[in-house]
Amino acid sequence: MPRASKETQSHARVMRHIPTDAERKLWSLVRRRQLNGWYFRRQHPIPPYIADFACLEARLIVEADGGQHADSAYDTARDGWLNTQGWRILRFWNNDVLRHPEGVARMIWEALGPLPAPPPPAAGEGE
Repeated sequence: MPRASKETQSHARVMRHIPTDAERKLWSLVRRRQLNGWYFRRQHPIPPYIADFACLEARLIVEADGGQHADSAYDTARDGWLNTQGWRILRFWNNDVLRHPEGVARMIWEALGPLPAPPPPAAGEGE
C-alpha cells in the first residue's frame, strides 16, 4: 500500500482532533478492541483517501456520514476504488450512530466476525 503524503497525514491528524459528534460516538463503540478484539484506527490514511475508521486486519472501513454525503458521486468513486483495493465499507448516517448506537455496533460486529486465530508457531519455536 502506498504511503500517505505528509499533507494527507497532517490532515488526518487534524481531523482526529476535531471529530463530529457521530464520529466521537462511533469511536466509543469501536475503540480498545471492544468488538471481538478487532483493532480500529481513527482517521486513517489510505492514499489518496482518509477513512473515518479502519480495521486493517479485517480490511473494513466504517464511515459516519452527514447529509452532504447523500447521493455523492465522490463517495461512489471513492468506495469503488477502495473496493478494488480489497476494502469493505460500512456507511452509517450520523443520526443512526447517535440515535441507535447499539444497532450500529451490532452491524459492525457482524461484518467483522470472529478474530482469526494466530498462525501456529513455526517448527522449533515456542518449545
